[in-house]
Amino acid sequence: MTDRYAVLGHPIGHSKSPLIHSLFAQATAQDMGYTAIETPLDGFADTVTGFRAGGGRGLNVSLPFKLQAFEIATHPSERARLAGAANCLKFEGERILADNFDGVGLVNDLQRNLGCLLKDKRVLLLGAGGATRGALLPIASEQPALLAVANRTADKAHALGRDFAAHAMLQTSGYAELAGHAFDVVINATSTGLTHEPLPLPAGLFAPGALAYDMVYGKGLTAFLQQAQAAGVTRVADGVGMLVEQAAEAFLWWRGVRPDTRPVVDRLTVPLV
Repeated sequence: MTDRYAVLGHPIGHSKSPLIHSLFAQATAQDMGYTAIETPLDGFADTVTGFRAGGGRGLNVSLPFKLQAFEIATHPSERARLAGAANCLKFEGERILADNFDGVGLVNDLQRNLGCLLKDKRVLLLGAGGATRGALLPIASEQPALLAVANRTADKAHALGRDFAAHAMLQTSGYAELAGHAFDVVINATSTGLTHEPLPLPAGLFAPGALAYDMVYGKGLTAFLQQAQAAGVTRVADGVGMLVEQAAEAFLWWRGVRPDTRPVVDRLTVPLV
């Protein structure tokens, strides 16, 4: 019998996950089906229950349900616990296992696909929401020289520093306090990639040869990437590789085999123009 998987979200029609996982399944000869399920905003738990009852084996979880996915889990991973959110569920009998592969996907994209090793680099994450929370532990494990978080509301960044104090030494601030500091890798983890709203970033933020990375994908040059280019940055990337790499981590977790991500990244990449 074909094993069933799906992604839940609201809205979900734009999701590339069914295509990604179908390509992974074909490449690795896995007997599995994968669909997108439009989930009512007040119906996440019921949708998960119904999917499990129908024999579903695992779920990816998109916005706005990542917090609820963590809360519904009986066995969350340490990554999910620190992020306070999960983007992947696996069902084993009565157990609901949860993990958060967003940060791992980001690190894999940076290092494997883009050739940007994080060790001894000065890394800045813009934003202090769930995307940043999921990325901090995987980035910190690569031993950057400096790991900083900046947010419009500095108090939120400082709170993140306290939450992760046992796991990573973070430099936290508002955007204005970044003046006078330069970073080798600057990652936009805010929602401005979707709103086309520029960030109030000080001059001199990008070190020579810096990489500017926006977690948003498929939108071409976002406002943040345009800001970076205007500041002289020549290495820019969006989050398509992160999307594919986190999907590969989920696939490995579910199926026990790691797919080759390069052909799928190439297929989904939209030119940054």
